[in-house]
Amino acid sequence: MSQPATLSLPGLAAPGEAAARPRVLAIDVVRGLAMVLMAIDHIREFWCPTPVRPEDVAQAPAALFLTRWITHFCAPTFVFLAGVSIFLYQQKQPGRGAVSRFLLTRGLWLVVLELVVINFLLQWGYPLLVLEVIWALGWSMVLLAGAIWLPRWLLASLALAIIFGQHLVPAAQPVTAASAGWALLYHSPFLLPMQPVSVLAAYTVLPWAAVMAAGYVAGPWFGAPPAVRTRWLRLAGGAALLFFVGLRATNWYGDPSPWSMQPRGAGYTLLSFLNVTKYPPSLLFLSLTLGGALLLLAVAGRRPSRLSGWLSTYGRVPLFYFVLHFCLISGGAYVWTRLAFGQAINLSFAAVKDWPAGYQPSLLRLYAVWVVVVALTYWPCRWYQGYKQRHAYWWLSYL
Repeated sequence: MSQPATLSLPGLAAPGEAAARPRVLAIDVVRGLAMVLMAIDHIREFWCPTPVRPEDVAQAPAALFLTRWITHFCAPTFVFLAGVSIFLYQQKQPGRGAVSRFLLTRGLWLVVLELVVINFLLQWGYPLLVLEVIWALGWSMVLLAGAIWLPRWLLASLALAIIFGQHLVPAAQPVTAASAGWALLYHSPFLLPMQPVSVLAAYTVLPWAAVMAAGYVAGPWFGAPPAVRTRWLRLAGGAALLFFVGLRATNWYGDPSPWSMQPRGAGYTLLSFLNVTKYPPSLLFLSLTLGGALLLLAVAGRRPSRLSGWLSTYGRVPLFYFVLHFCLISGGAYVWTRLAFGQAINLSFAAVKDWPAGYQPSLLRLYAVWVVVVALTYWPCRWYQGYKQRHAYWWLSYL
């Protein structure tokens, strides 16, 4: 039986890890919060798609906008904390070689998981391959498998250069088979028609790899005494949010979508100000979301409570939760549409004109399903967390 991996990444927290080193509760709590909120957006796509885009402040109701906007914090937090956990894992290893090999194999496994399992749950037979967050996370690990050999100052410089300088990089236009390689590294979402299955790239790799690298570089903060860690996190989070407000106000740089005064009133003007671009994650998107995440990390888990214990359950087994919650959301939507409309229809893929006549978007339905999904996943996640702590099978580090 091989030694258990102790990497506390999405799906990588390993058996016996608690005995190997003390866990940083704040990481588990904030990652668990990200996972729980993430479900809102996935449920919205299957159970409550709308004819207007939630980000369209000129048309979307404020409640719909905020339902989408709050989930923006999930992916950056998810990926940043993966980088932090890689650094913490590395401190327990005799050398970087083992870490590099594990990141390479683990990253490629996540890519396969995205292409095979997650797409099966998404598609319902649609001839479309969707590249989303697990895809980007996997390739980010593959890149970091080599990048961890760089001096820390150089890796930090490269991560910041990508995050701050990305808007100076010309996009490949149009995306063709010849330019797809670069477009998969950095581009807005694009559809590449192919036979027999077309490819929809929602998450391109390079900005997310930079976020993971930033988390890796920030890893030493989480090994510092709690008071020092809290001070650094507060300073970094506050600086990121102040930077966001100052640069966003200028409409000069940092996001391809400028904000504007809205005829619907001051409230919608504020929403326009907050409406930053996720695909790919802009400088201002990352400043806002990671700034908020850093402040949460500064306060989360300081006083263990029932809430922090509940959230940390999801945060300790995030990949297990991710796959399980997608099974419930997708499978539930299949059954619901079949019973409600006489046929199973994937509302997230279907064009508006093809929606059943009786379908109406409902945020109440969305949040009701969210509560049910989160509740149903809790006990399996708690069981799996205990199982991994009690067993040392090597393959558990890949699940």
